[in-house]
Amino acid sequence: MLFGDEHVRRYEETDGEVGHEWKEGVPTLVLTTKGRKTGQDRKFALIYQEVDGNPVIVASKGGAPNHPGWYFNLVETPEVGVQVKADKFTARARTAEGEERAKLWEKLAAVWPDYDNYAKKTDREIPVVVLERL
Repeated sequence: MLFGDEHVRRYEETDGEVGHEWKEGVPTLVLTTKGRKTGQDRKFALIYQEVDGNPVIVASKGGAPNHPGWYFNLVETPEVGVQVKADKFTARARTAEGEERAKLWEKLAAVWPDYDNYAKKTDREIPVVVLERL
């Protein structure tokens, strides 16, 4: 199983042939955000589900008390890069709210049930992010 920078590197060099399916039935994409402090590209392999033609991701950070850095990056600069297998595109990231968030959460937790455990570990509402193709 791949993690971190190694996951991103193998994913990119194989157009997702290696790394798209992180675990059986658990697909990942590569998200590229602009670092809010450095302005440099930052890449992350993240679990996703496609909903209505757009990838959806969860800013869980394992249930830590703070959001992951990549989430703060995309809030500041919502235009992001996305790679799903060999498909590379630009997207606008937006945080789902209310009923939409609840429905999307269910879809993601069905693929990665630990999301429900992460939610129990933290007082923050874990963001669910829709990556809308531009």
